[in-house]
Amino acid sequence: MSPQPRVGVFIDAENIRYNGGYQMRYDVLRRFAAREGGRLQRLNTYIAYDVERADKDGDEDYKRKCHEYHQLIREFGYKVNLKHVRHYRDEDGNITNSKADADLDLAVDAMLQAERLDHILLVTGDGDFLPLVRALQNQGCRVELIGFKHISEELQQQVDAFYSGFTIPDLLPIHYEKDNQWGEIGSCVRGVCVNWLKDKGYGFMRVLNRISADQWVTDTRNPQSPYSSVFFHKSEVDHGIEDRHLMSRDFVFEFYLQPSEQQDGLIATNIRDAYKVNQDHKNK
Repeated sequence: MSPQPRVGVFIDAENIRYNGGYQMRYDVLRRFAAREGGRLQRLNTYIAYDVERADKDGDEDYKRKCHEYHQLIREFGYKVNLKHVRHYRDEDGNITNSKADADLDLAVDAMLQAERLDHILLVTGDGDFLPLVRALQNQGCRVELIGFKHISEELQQQVDAFYSGFTIPDLLPIHYEKDNQWGEIGSCVRGVCVNWLKDKGYGFMRVLNRISADQWVTDTRNPQSPYSSVFFHKSEVDHGIEDRHLMSRDFVFEFYLQPSEQQDGLIATNIRDAYKVNQDHKNK
């Protein structure tokens, strides 16, 4: 392996968009991919584009917004691979299904480019990529995964490291909190519950404060760790959240950081389901 690992990023943009990652920031993703000093060799994203809607139906607004969005991503250094949406019609000419399948293109590109890569960051939740991950690992590549919601459990178990996109600072902006400074007192953050003492009615959340090469140092007692431990009381937990959610590290919470009045440290307030909050604000 080269002293400066060669990194490739492959993004299944449609899967991410429909599974909680709408408005994911490509600039933050780029910084995350290079957090260990790696050289970004390939940055590929695969995005659906409806040619029929843009050209045949003359939807100029759709065409303009897509062009602006794609150009923004290109400015961050990504290669935008457009996958044309295919419409399937019944005998009466009514559209019964629309699909833009980027799986094959992404897999082929990753396999062809893998020999010049050391680390690969796959951004998706689709279990169909399980054979690809195995093949890349067999070529000597370290494969990491970022997903948001509805992520294949088998895929998570196969990759070398999995990160929830919700918990990476500012990867998914919290637009409803203006000037939010992730990790600062009063800020809105996302994290997982690492200790829930049901009988006592309190527990601890773990929050990633910054993108760091020491992402693996999860023990918050270690000064090297980029994580913080945050105390919370059951009274601050939304009524829709159950004990089984608090006992699962796969469940992501959104909450506010406040200073503890009784001792040094932080407490979490207004604890909610991160995915639900994000969807509610997206639908407004």
